[in-house]
Amino acid sequence: MCGIFGFVGESGLAKDDIGVLVHHAEQRGRDSSGLMVHGAGGYALYRADFAITKLLKRTDVASSRVFFGHSRLITNGFADNQPVVRDDVYVVHNGIVVNDDDVWKTLPLDRRQAIDTEIIAALMAHRLAEGDDPEAAVAEVLAQCKGVVACVIGLPKLGKLVLFSNNGSLYLGTTPAGQVFASERFPLAQIGAEDIVEVRSAVLLDIPVVQDEVSVREWKHDRHDLVPALGVLSEEADLLAFPEPELRRCTRCILPETMPYIRFDGDGVCNYCLHYKPRNIPRPKEELFDLVEPYRRAEGNDCLVPFSGGRDSCYGLHLIVNELKMKPVTYTYDWGMVTDLGRRNISRMSAELGVENIIVAADIRKKRENIRKNLTAWLKSPHLGMMSILTAGDKHFFKHVETMKTQTGIGLNLWGINPLEVTHFKAGFLGVPPDFEEERVYSHGAMKQLRYQSLRMRAMAQSPGYFNSSLWDTLSGEYHRSFREKTDYFHVFDYWRWDEAQIDETLDQYDWERATDTPTTWRIGDGTAAFYNYVYYTVAGFTEHDTFRSNQIREGQMTRSEALSLVKAENQPRYPNIKWYLDAVGLDYASVIRTVNAIPRLHQG
Repeated sequence: MCGIFGFVGESGLAKDDIGVLVHHAEQRGRDSSGLMVHGAGGYALYRADFAITKLLKRTDVASSRVFFGHSRLITNGFADNQPVVRDDVYVVHNGIVVNDDDVWKTLPLDRRQAIDTEIIAALMAHRLAEGDDPEAAVAEVLAQCKGVVACVIGLPKLGKLVLFSNNGSLYLGTTPAGQVFASERFPLAQIGAEDIVEVRSAVLLDIPVVQDEVSVREWKHDRHDLVPALGVLSEEADLLAFPEPELRRCTRCILPETMPYIRFDGDGVCNYCLHYKPRNIPRPKEELFDLVEPYRRAEGNDCLVPFSGGRDSCYGLHLIVNELKMKPVTYTYDWGMVTDLGRRNISRMSAELGVENIIVAADIRKKRENIRKNLTAWLKSPHLGMMSILTAGDKHFFKHVETMKTQTGIGLNLWGINPLEVTHFKAGFLGVPPDFEEERVYSHGAMKQLRYQSLRMRAMAQSPGYFNSSLWDTLSGEYHRSFREKTDYFHVFDYWRWDEAQIDETLDQYDWERATDTPTTWRIGDGTAAFYNYVYYTVAGFTEHDTFRSNQIREGQMTRSEALSLVKAENQPRYPNIKWYLDAVGLDYASVIRTVNAIPRLHQG
C-alpha cells in the first residue's frame, strides 16, 4: 500500500507542484520510498528506506520531463522496495496482491523477492516476452491478481508508461506542462490539473525510448522490522497462562463477578442485564434510503466509508455497494497496529467491490514508539483501567474523517459499526461507572470525557513514565474522537440487523481471510487485541468476548450455554499475535509476559 505520483511532459513540472504530489503521496505511507527519473543520462532509479520527502532532496526531479514514484506503507517484503525491477519492467504498485503465492505456482519463473509486487512485474515481463502488447499484458495481470492492483509500469525500452487499476485508486490529469497522475484526485486538483479522470483500464503514455540499462541507487539501513512475522516458538507460547477460575456469573448472561460495578439480584441476574436496552432492532431500511438520496451523484463517488478491514466494516461496505447502491470511497487510518491480515482484507474487499481506498498512514515508527513508552510505564505499575492508553494512538482516525470529507468533497459518512460492541469494563476498571443509557459505541460528551481524563491522569501519576512525548498525541486524538462535532454520518446497522452468521457467510464469498490462531472473526486485524485481552483474562478472568457474547444473549441471538462454550475458545491466548505485537513495539516477549503473569488476580483461580 502506498501513494503513487508522477509526470510526463515536454518540460519539467514546477517545483511547488512536485511538492504537492509528493507531500500527498506521503500521507498514504512513509516507511520507504522510490523514484524513477529520466534525465540527460537516461533513466535512473532510486530506492530508500526513508520518507519520499527526504529522497526528493537527493534527486534531480524538477528538471526531468518524466518521473514516477511512490511513498510506501510497508505491508510485506520489508527487505524489498519499489520500484520493483524485473527484466526491463519497472513497477510501482499501490495495494496488496493477496494471491501472489498461488500465481507464482502457475509461472515458469523463479521468485526473487518477498514483496508481492514482484508478481506484477513477472507477469508483465513474461507476457511481453511471449509477444503480447502492453494492454494485453495488463489484462493478464488483472485477470490473475486478486487484491488491489493500482500500478504505474515503466517500459523504457518500449518507450511506454502504463497506468491501470482495478479499483479506481489512480487518477490522471493534464497541466500546461504535461500529464500528471496520483493515487487520489485531490492533489491533482490542488495543482490545477484539468480533465482529471479515474484510471481503470490501461492508459499508455509515451516516454523517451532508452535501450541502455537503468542506473540504480539505493539507501538501506539496519532498522527494526516494521512487519515482524507471526511467532512460532513453542517455548515462548508455553509462557502464556490460561487459568480457568470458578467465577460467579450472571444467571442470564455470562458476565462474571470481576466485572466492574456488577451486582446480582436475588435470582442471580446482573445489573447489566436488568438495565439493558435492545440495540439490534433496526429501523426501516427505507428511512436510510431516504436519508442518502440527497447525496447521490450521477457521476463520481457519493459517500465516504471509514474502513478498517475488520468484519463489520467489510460487511457494511458490502451492504453499501450492493444494497444501498451507493458509490463509496473507503478511508483507512493505519496507525501501525493494523496487521497484515487486516490490510489484506482491505485490499481484497476494495478490489472485489471495485472501490477506491484512501489511506492515511501515521508515522508508524513514532506511533509504535509511543506504545512502547506507555506499555513500559504500565508494566511498572499495572492498572487494568490504563490498558486503553495502549490504543489511544488510533483515535486520530476521527480527525482524518473530516480531512477526507474536505479533500474528496463528499459530506456523507456511512459507518459499519457493530451495535453490540459495547465494553463498559475498560473504563470501569478506571473508576467510571457504566452508563446504561449509552446509545452509541462512540459517544460525544464533554463532561463524560473530562471526568474520564481526570481519572486517567490520576492513574498516570502512579507511574510517571506515562508523562512522555506521546501525551499530546493521546490527548489530541481523544479530542477529535469525543469533543469534535460529527455531521452527516449514519450507521448502517441502525437499518440492517446485525447477524453474525449471515455476516460470516457473506464475507466467505469474498474469500475474506480469517485468523489462524482464534475461531472468532472479531478484531482479528487489530494488532492490539490479542495482548490486551490476554491481560484482562489473566487478571480478571474475562475479556471483551464475554461482554460481546453477553449482549448477544440479551438480544436473543444465542443461549447462555452457547456463549460459555464460545468464550472458552475465544479467550485462549493468541500467542502468534501477542508475539507480533511485542515485537512490533520493540519489547522483550518473555519479560512482558512474566510481568503480566505476576499481576495479582481479581479472582482466586
